[in-house]
Amino acid sequence: MNDFEIYKKLVSLPEDLKKEADDFVDFLRNNPDRLPVIRPANYPGSPPGRGYKIIRIAGLEILVVSLEGRTYMENIDCPFLTADSIIQSNSYDLALVDIHAEATSEKLALANYLSGQVTAVVGTHTHVQTSDEKLLAGQTAYITDLGMTGPRDSVIGVRSELAVKRFLTARPVRFKVEKKGPRIVNGLVITVDKDRCQATGVERINTQLSQRTY
Repeated sequence: MNDFEIYKKLVSLPEDLKKEADDFVDFLRNNPDRLPVIRPANYPGSPPGRGYKIIRIAGLEILVVSLEGRTYMENIDCPFLTADSIIQSNSYDLALVDIHAEATSEKLALANYLSGQVTAVVGTHTHVQTSDEKLLAGQTAYITDLGMTGPRDSVIGVRSELAVKRFLTARPVRFKVEKKGPRIVNGLVITVDKDRCQATGVERINTQLSQRTY
């Protein structure tokens, strides 16, 4: 099975079985246009892959940007200035920015910085959904963290006993995804005015599905 076949198999899995990894660095470097995925645009230098992509849906050009925060994380390039550069060098109908960061303040500051220029700024990283969805003054949708889709009775997707063992022993533990129990689905529905690149409404999704065993 080649890399692309492995990739197709992975993306066909339920979301709770997909984990952040660097397994496809070489494939991303050699095939940046074949994958519908992006990595943070503010990685320094010339890393493999791309940090943003324009997708076309229903006749609209939608700019999707990935950024990573710096507070309590790696000291990479400035996400604010990187966002400026991308926005100024592209034309689009709608724009969605994902800010993958630890600090709530950094996510909210970026959202206010981009308010009125993009349709939505959504935070990710903690796997725990926040209840602060709102429309900013510039009609930009915002939430600090979208949450996750995966097993409810787990430690952010990992089997609880393994996560507990890691904290008790302070030693590396091979994490495994919890495959039993109910699943949660988190997300955000954003209503937009396609003619003005603005959001007009936000609705947080936080629902539970029945037990599923793989």
